[in-house]
Amino acid sequence: MENVTLNVKGMSCGHCVKAIEGSVGEIKGVDKVAVDLENGKVNVQFDSASVSLEKIKETIDDQGYDVE
Repeated sequence: MENVTLNVKGMSCGHCVKAIEGSVGEIKGVDKVAVDLENGKVNVQFDSASVSLEKIKETIDDQGYDVE
């Protein structure tokens, strides 16, 4: 398992947390997703053999947030 912390812009409320945790959490190979709303960070634990970091970033981007 790989752990990564992404800086994500545009998150401001509980809906943002649910949107990101829900969409990223559904990706095959993602084990855990935790949004740190206050600091604008998303922690993801995933199996890099099953899913790429790019796929995770694209999924967050598709929800309307900017991944740095």
